[in-house]
Amino acid sequence: MHGYHGQFLHVDLTHGKAAMHPLPETVLRRFIGGVGLGTYLLHRTSFPGVNALSRKSPLIFSLSPLVGTPLTTSAKFAIVGKSPLTNRINDALSSSHFALSAKKGGFDALVIRGGCRSPSVLVIRDGVIDLQPATDLWGLPAKEARERLEERLGPGFHMAMIGPAGEKQVRYATISHENRHAGRGGLGAVMGAKKLKAIAVAGTRRTTVARPDEVVAAAKELSVRSFGPATAKYRELGTVANLLVFNRLNALPTRNFQQGDFAGAEKLAGEKLQHAHDNVRHSCAACTIGCEHRYRTESHDIRLEYESLFSLGSLCGIDDPDAVLRAARLCDQFGLDTISTGVTIAFAMECAERGLLDEPDLRFGKPDVVFSLIERIARRETGLGDVLADGVKITATEIGNDAIDFAPQVKGLEMPGYEPRTMQAMALGLAVGARGADHNRSGAYEIDFSEIGDRLHGSPEMAKLVAETEERSALLDSLILCKFLRGVFSDLFAESAELLAHVTGWDVTANELRQTAQRIITAKKLYNIREGWTPSEDTLPRRFLADAISCGDGRKASLPPDRLRAMIDAYYQVRRWNAQGYVPMELIDEYQLGDLSKPITT
Repeated sequence: MHGYHGQFLHVDLTHGKAAMHPLPETVLRRFIGGVGLGTYLLHRTSFPGVNALSRKSPLIFSLSPLVGTPLTTSAKFAIVGKSPLTNRINDALSSSHFALSAKKGGFDALVIRGGCRSPSVLVIRDGVIDLQPATDLWGLPAKEARERLEERLGPGFHMAMIGPAGEKQVRYATISHENRHAGRGGLGAVMGAKKLKAIAVAGTRRTTVARPDEVVAAAKELSVRSFGPATAKYRELGTVANLLVFNRLNALPTRNFQQGDFAGAEKLAGEKLQHAHDNVRHSCAACTIGCEHRYRTESHDIRLEYESLFSLGSLCGIDDPDAVLRAARLCDQFGLDTISTGVTIAFAMECAERGLLDEPDLRFGKPDVVFSLIERIARRETGLGDVLADGVKITATEIGNDAIDFAPQVKGLEMPGYEPRTMQAMALGLAVGARGADHNRSGAYEIDFSEIGDRLHGSPEMAKLVAETEERSALLDSLILCKFLRGVFSDLFAESAELLAHVTGWDVTANELRQTAQRIITAKKLYNIREGWTPSEDTLPRRFLADAISCGDGRKASLPPDRLRAMIDAYYQVRRWNAQGYVPMELIDEYQLGDLSKPITT
């Protein structure tokens, strides 16, 4: 078998044991790797209805056949589990040498179950595990813990770990590695519930590729293409370039989604940030794009993306770029997802201004309040910190008084920086996403920004286009390749089939990969159905369906409930699910998903 080890490593933290289990080629070809393989293993290694923060809940690190090849952006891994924020499937992707090191550990995926008696580090070398005490690391930010652990273990190991927020089981805690973060959905809390501070991996076991010369030639060509005009924006400014564009289109969420434009947007613009701070570009491991921009302050280099700029800036009514940089750094230190953190704080600000929270200082536009709340949330301090650590859905339910109507979330996951009333293809993508309000598993915004879409007037015709963006994302997330490459492919499925064939030797085709993507999306839906999904979850909060928003030119944009409903119905038809959004048995058979209900004995 080329590109794979053909096995996954199951670790039982409770008993300190580990065993390899086979992954047949038929399974790997059906799910590829990354998110696809992680979804398969989540079905088969977890019990229906398991509490996400139970020690029985599995945490899965999934690799792909492309990891370890010279293909640009291929040093990526997926972390898959049940989200403590949504109680639905969650997958978080990231890039670093951790992926390369794990692949050399001799497995295609790592399934972690059980829990440690006291804070511990899971050390894995060539598939052999060692649980080491981590009491001295508990409470430390991830960066400091990593530095201490590197001194202890010596060279050759790469690590993924949690910060204080994960230890306190904040429901949107991240898993950090090499100053990057697997952020959305709170899988850092799952790791914290297991009292697992860090995972350190090293190994010497390499996989082969079927056609080495073709892989090298393809890698060279893809590297050249990755440095072209399709990725220029990411190299020059990074994703912060989106802020002024979104503001101009009245699609920049402001003051807890009460507005679509922000008066202080110019102050937060990427161009202003670059002018005010030295800007250092970084690349992920095995990447030629170099999209990461770090802004130098007096004491730190701070990585900033559009999503952090919106959530900690315009959404909280803050136009001071230094304040946003500081807030982003605090989130990184504590191990908090910046989107969920900013959205939760902005929601609390509106609740306070409405008199639903007795917090007179909690107002939009006050950076010191944001700094204080980040720390209180991360440490789950008694009172508001502990309340907000559960995210906006749970908080809104506890507050009552119809607070849920303006709580920006879908299925419990806080909404990213896209105003759905002025981006109505994206509104559909957010409403039906398996992970919840999600901009990374649906590229529906591409339709809103294209000539074929009317972003102010959603229609059922958008459903097929939205579904196609999901399929492209599912493929990229399972191969795994960076989504910033999507613009360099003229035919993603055909070209991906060729790359996968060079690595694995399979006679894979574009049509097969399209069906694979559809299979993975449906497998995610089946997991959610297993865990209690109902059709009422596929929607948006009442604010977006009842209140119009200004378009800035005297017009108002609105998204009536019947319009969204028609789009969702059309989406279900495209997916070939039934009218309520459930998966019919004949489709389960067609996609060869019948074995998902059979547990793997571990």
